[in-house]
Amino acid sequence: MWPGGIEVSGHSKWATIKHKKGAADKARGKLFAKLIRQVEVAAREGGGDLESNATLRTMYQKARDNSVPLDTIERAIKRGTGELEGVNYEQVTYEGYAPHGVAMFVDVLTDNRNRTGAEIRSVFTRAGGSLAEPGAVAWQFDRKGVVLVPGSADEDQVMMAALEAGAEDVVAEGEVWRVTTDPSDTISVREALEESGIEVSSTDLTYLPQNVVELLSSGEAAQVLAVMDALDDHDDVQGVYANFDVPDQVLAELAKG
Repeated sequence: MWPGGIEVSGHSKWATIKHKKGAADKARGKLFAKLIRQVEVAAREGGGDLESNATLRTMYQKARDNSVPLDTIERAIKRGTGELEGVNYEQVTYEGYAPHGVAMFVDVLTDNRNRTGAEIRSVFTRAGGSLAEPGAVAWQFDRKGVVLVPGSADEDQVMMAALEAGAEDVVAEGEVWRVTTDPSDTISVREALEESGIEVSSTDLTYLPQNVVELLSSGEAAQVLAVMDALDDHDDVQGVYANFDVPDQVLAELAKG
């Protein structure tokens, strides 16, 4: 997971790098606000029943994994279904480029599309990237569910439990196993892993890149990460997805920095 709870698609090994972004309580508050908003929108779009709304089940579990209080989650669901008054958030995506041709797909929930659009364009520009036209990079990403399992888990056991439950793929990424699923199967695959005695680190819905751009120096990687950090810091941004990866040696150099 990237700082702020944002999934950096395609390279979970970035979990080994943490950037300080101010006080921990401030970061935690921002994460809670984003998770609550995701729960609320999922309930509004698909109803408040966890059993019939797969997206809500996944967002509910994601919030619980990050220690959001149960009553806070339940209030968010009620705001989404209209039982409680709430803000009407709209889901919008933005597409753009970071340096070195890296494609970026940004998932946003906003109550003011015009304001957010102008701000996202400004963030891209200030950080060294550029906003692109709709459709410019979206085709390079696939919507997927991702369940992360600690790398210490037995490969054969993870593979067997995940694939029998309908997972599409299991790959090693850094210090974790990344189990990829159809979005609607995310929670059922997680439950199957847990029933097999396998610990699960996190569950999320994400966008995975079809191909990646290799960044061969710490300087190149730092330029791309500057754009990701700037986007991540925006309160309306729920996820930042990019199609880059770096060799382990470059990753180690960044970790030292």
